[in-house]
Amino acid sequence: MSRGIYERNPNSTVPDYLMTIEQERAQSDALFSSIGEGAVATDEDGRISRINNIALDLLGYTREEVMGKWYPKIFRIIDENGKPIDSLERHITKAMLTGKPASGRTYYLTKTDEKLPVFVTFSPIMLEGKPVGAIGVFRDIKQELKIDRMKTEFISIASHQLRTPLSAIKIYSHMLAQGFAGKLTDDQAKFLDIIVSSISRMNETIDTLLDVSRIEAGKMGVEPKKIVLDVFIDDIVAGIKPLANEKKIDMTTDMQCNKVSVITDPVLIKEVLTNLVSNAIKYTPEGGEVHITLKDSVDSYVIGVADNGYGIPANVQRHLFTKFFRANNIIDKEPSGTGLGLYMIKRIAEQIGGKVWFASEEGKGSTFYFSLPKKHKAAK
Repeated sequence: MSRGIYERNPNSTVPDYLMTIEQERAQSDALFSSIGEGAVATDEDGRISRINNIALDLLGYTREEVMGKWYPKIFRIIDENGKPIDSLERHITKAMLTGKPASGRTYYLTKTDEKLPVFVTFSPIMLEGKPVGAIGVFRDIKQELKIDRMKTEFISIASHQLRTPLSAIKIYSHMLAQGFAGKLTDDQAKFLDIIVSSISRMNETIDTLLDVSRIEAGKMGVEPKKIVLDVFIDDIVAGIKPLANEKKIDMTTDMQCNKVSVITDPVLIKEVLTNLVSNAIKYTPEGGEVHITLKDSVDSYVIGVADNGYGIPANVQRHLFTKFFRANNIIDKEPSGTGLGLYMIKRIAEQIGGKVWFASEEGKGSTFYFSLPKKHKAAK
């Protein structure tokens, strides 16, 4: 009868404790090799100590070419434009420095210099509270990106095609409302108001879809101009005030920076702030509060938009800036919405060199923050 791979040979002269170590190592190697995605492990100096066959196949190397080599020499990491990623921005570095897993999209260069898009997660190997190595798992996402591009192209084409007939509907609806085809009855005027309002919402949705498609296609340019930030914010708030008044929402501001000038793209900034403030009003019940602040930070100005509305459930907060995502606790309360607003805000913030983040508790409200660099540094 044959023995299992971990069963002790009765004729072996190897001590039991060494057999246990060898068995554990063999089992660990087998588990590592069986991971269904590319996997690599490094020691505390960043040298590759393990790598599975999937990772070797994706990168085009042999095991002999990578074992013991310094991780950055084999895993050459670049951005979308083909430029090398700074060492501090790599996921393995973040994991080793923070002691926590780090993940995201990036690009590897294969042995033949082919650009390989991947989604990678690195986790530190901790011993007595210190990182002594890291394990990374990554997968090829070429197909996912291709599908995303197809979706974006479809959205762009569909939006353009919808705009033409919608423009005609809008023109003739306004003509009807103004009596060009005769005087309307009270019921007809009421129904026409609903039609015109629906057309406006449809136009806003199409504009959002087109903006998203432009951002993802890299066609949303940045046109920096000088603006007085606190005055600019006050003007935006004044424009949205009627929306708050309709829901009897008390909207207040606290501009702690007066007459501060920044060079940035006013169109994109208006897009971000209008979305944040409109969302705060939309997801706050009637009679609630929305508070907008402007504060000075070290190298940026931070704008905060706080509300005491529905809040965001903790278990879905990580998905909030994902395209088409809407939290389940507000879909019934506010059925209208595309789930694109926050996704677009995040992309715009990155485009102008800023950041967006939030703090929220379900049932108590949310605060969204938007940092605007004092010195213009738009992403390329």
